[in-house]
Amino acid sequence: MPVTLDYYLLLSAVLFTIGVVGVLTRRNAIVVFMCIELMLNSVNLTLVAFSAYLGDITGQVLVFFVMAVAAAEAAVGLAIVISLFRNKQTVNIDKINILKW
Repeated sequence: MPVTLDYYLLLSAVLFTIGVVGVLTRRNAIVVFMCIELMLNSVNLTLVAFSAYLGDITGQVLVFFVMAVAAAEAAVGLAIVISLFRNKQTVNIDKINILKW
Protein backbone atom coordinates (compact mmCIF):
# COMPACT_ATOMS: atom_id res chain seq x y z
CA MET A 1 0.00 0.00 0.00
CA PRO A 2 1.66 3.27 -1.08
CA VAL A 3 1.98 6.22 1.25
CA THR A 4 -0.37 8.90 -0.01
CA LEU A 5 -0.81 12.57 0.79
CA ASP A 6 -3.50 11.72 3.33
CA TYR A 7 -1.03 9.94 5.59
CA TYR A 8 1.35 12.89 5.60
CA LEU A 9 -1.46 15.31 6.37
CA LEU A 10 -2.76 13.08 9.15
CA LEU A 11 0.71 12.81 10.69
CA SER A 12 1.16 16.57 10.40
CA ALA A 13 -2.20 17.21 12.07
CA VAL A 14 -1.33 14.84 14.93
CA LEU A 15 2.05 16.52 15.46
CA PHE A 16 0.48 19.98 15.38
CA THR A 17 -2.18 18.90 17.87
CA ILE A 18 0.45 17.49 20.23
CA GLY A 19 2.31 20.80 19.98
CA VAL A 20 -0.80 22.87 20.74
CA VAL A 21 -1.70 20.69 23.71
CA GLY A 22 1.86 21.00 24.98
CA VAL A 23 1.85 24.79 24.71
CA LEU A 24 -1.50 25.06 26.48
CA THR A 25 -0.85 22.60 29.30
CA ARG A 26 2.85 22.70 30.14
CA ARG A 27 4.37 25.28 32.46
CA ASN A 28 8.07 24.78 31.74
CA ALA A 29 9.31 27.42 29.29
CA ILE A 30 11.75 25.04 27.60
CA VAL A 31 9.00 22.47 26.97
CA VAL A 32 6.76 25.23 25.58
CA PHE A 33 9.49 26.23 23.12
CA MET A 34 9.94 22.59 22.10
CA CYS A 35 6.20 22.32 21.45
CA ILE A 36 6.33 25.45 19.28
CA GLU A 37 9.16 23.86 17.31
CA LEU A 38 7.03 20.72 16.92
CA MET A 39 4.21 22.82 15.48
CA LEU A 40 6.59 24.53 13.05
CA ASN A 41 7.95 21.17 11.93
CA SER A 42 4.44 19.83 11.35
CA VAL A 43 3.81 22.80 9.07
CA ASN A 44 7.08 22.01 7.28
CA LEU A 45 5.90 18.44 6.76
CA THR A 46 2.66 19.71 5.25
CA LEU A 47 4.51 22.07 2.93
CA VAL A 48 6.85 19.35 1.72
CA ALA A 49 4.00 16.87 1.27
CA PHE A 50 1.96 19.29 -0.83
CA SER A 51 5.05 20.30 -2.77
CA ALA A 52 5.83 16.70 -3.66
CA TYR A 53 2.19 15.95 -4.44
CA LEU A 54 1.85 18.91 -6.78
CA GLY A 55 5.30 18.49 -8.31
CA ASP A 56 6.24 22.06 -7.46
CA ILE A 57 9.39 23.05 -5.59
CA THR A 58 7.91 26.22 -4.07
CA GLY A 59 6.81 24.50 -0.85
CA GLN A 60 10.24 22.99 -0.33
CA VAL A 61 11.89 26.38 -0.77
CA LEU A 62 9.45 27.89 1.73
CA VAL A 63 10.50 25.23 4.24
CA PHE A 64 14.02 26.69 4.27
CA PHE A 65 12.61 30.07 5.29
CA VAL A 66 10.46 28.50 8.01
CA MET A 67 13.51 26.60 9.30
CA ALA A 68 15.52 29.84 9.41
CA VAL A 69 12.77 31.54 11.42
CA ALA A 70 12.54 28.52 13.72
CA ALA A 71 16.30 28.58 14.32
CA ALA A 72 16.19 32.28 15.14
CA GLU A 73 13.21 31.73 17.42
CA ALA A 74 15.03 28.93 19.22
CA ALA A 75 18.15 31.04 19.71
CA VAL A 76 16.26 34.08 21.01
CA GLY A 77 13.92 31.94 23.10
CA LEU A 78 16.79 30.07 24.72
CA ALA A 79 18.55 33.34 25.49
CA ILE A 80 15.38 34.66 27.14
CA VAL A 81 14.96 31.46 29.16
CA ILE A 82 18.58 31.58 30.34
CA SER A 83 18.19 35.24 31.32
CA LEU A 84 14.99 34.54 33.23
CA PHE A 85 16.57 31.57 34.98
CA ARG A 86 19.51 33.68 36.08
CA ASN A 87 17.20 36.35 37.50
CA LYS A 88 14.33 34.27 38.92
CA GLN A 89 16.00 30.86 39.47
CA THR A 90 13.12 29.10 37.70
CA VAL A 91 11.80 28.40 34.19
CA ASN A 92 8.24 27.81 35.40
CA ILE A 93 5.98 30.15 33.46
CA ASP A 94 3.57 30.58 36.37
CA LYS A 95 6.29 31.90 38.66
CA ILE A 96 7.75 34.40 36.20
CA ASN A 97 5.82 37.63 36.63
CA ILE A 98 8.24 40.35 35.50
CA LEU A 99 5.58 42.05 33.37
CA LYS A 100 3.27 42.62 36.36
CA TRP A 101 3.42 45.78 38.43
